[in-house]
Amino acid sequence: MTPQRITLVTLGVADMGRAKTFYAALGWTPHKASQPGVTFYQANGFVFGLFGLADLAADQGRPAARLGTGAATLAQNFATEAEVDAAYAKALAAGAAPLKAPEKVFWGGYSGYYADPDGHVWELAMNPFWPLSEDGSLTLPDA
Repeated sequence: MTPQRITLVTLGVADMGRAKTFYAALGWTPHKASQPGVTFYQANGFVFGLFGLADLAADQGRPAARLGTGAATLAQNFATEAEVDAAYAKALAAGAAPLKAPEKVFWGGYSGYYADPDGHVWELAMNPFWPLSEDGSLTLPDA
């Protein structure tokens, strides 16, 4: 088994219908393995999930926990600045809250941030030092 891997990322959401509508507007399609209360999306080499906040806390074995957002960032990398701008505009049109409009950044790339309707932060970036595969997946270069 490869220990350095992620197979599933799950976000807690306050309103499953609202969350599914938001991600559908971004072009995401739920997988047929989805069940009432949890929605799965097949992504590049891993699964992305949405789970009701109370149900997620209970599943974690801490039903009284108040789950938060914003301490982590999910990211999508793109091949061009124009693709970043288009993805950012699409997210805002779908109901995302703008955090930082895409712009050239100190590390030599181009990026911006938005929050989904539950406050989960997404970065959209173009990194000229990290080329993407044809399917959009990212493998860090050796040098």
